[in-house]
This record gives sequence, C-alpha cells and structure tokens, in this order.
Amino acid sequence: MGENEVRMIRVLDVAAFGEATTGLALVVAPSFVGKGLLGEALTGAAIPTARVAGIALIAVGIACWRNSAVGMLMYSTAVTFYIAYVGLWGGFSGILLWPAVALHALISILLSRDY
Repeated sequence: MGENEVRMIRVLDVAAFGEATTGLALVVAPSFVGKGLLGEALTGAAIPTARVAGIALIAVGIACWRNSAVGMLMYSTAVTFYIAYVGLWGGFSGILLWPAVALHALISILLSRDY
C-alpha cells in the first residue's frame, strides 16, 4: 500500500468516525446539536427528523469506514456547501457552524487530493 493510500485511509477513517459520532449525538440529543450548529434548539417535528438524519450519518460513517472514499468525499463536499449556505443566507449560525464548515471543507480537500 502506497503512502497516498495510507493517508487517504486515515483521513477517511477520521471522517467516518466524525460522521458516525455526530449521528449518534443527533440520535441522543438532537436539540443540543441543533443549538450548537444552528444557534437554536430543535423543537417539534425537527426532533424526529434530526434523529433520522442521525441514523443516516451513522450509516454513512459505517459504510465509509475504509470502504468508500468517494462516498465520503461527495457527502462532505455537499455538506460543506449546504451548511455554509445555511450560515450565510439561512439565518442560522450556532457556535459550531463555522468550525463544521471548515472541517468538512478540509476533509473534502484532503480526500479529493487523490482523485
């Protein structure tokens, strides 16, 4: 296995773990995650919707665990643009939003370097 392959696996493993962890947090404490990312606690129908999204993130993390760098690259790039849009024009911005944008952008850049 070459140096680039080892580096990509490490980035992918970290990204997969981060997404699965975020998914678990959404399942367990969706309002807390909403407050941290968007600056507002989630209420009403947003709670079960966030939990479903959390389950999906857990699945993405598991599916990408050393298996699909392309899947994680596409996911992370889309999330980068969407949450940046939410922060700039959607009227939501919690303390963790911009660090999340930066982290997803970094992951996207690191994963795309081998394509």
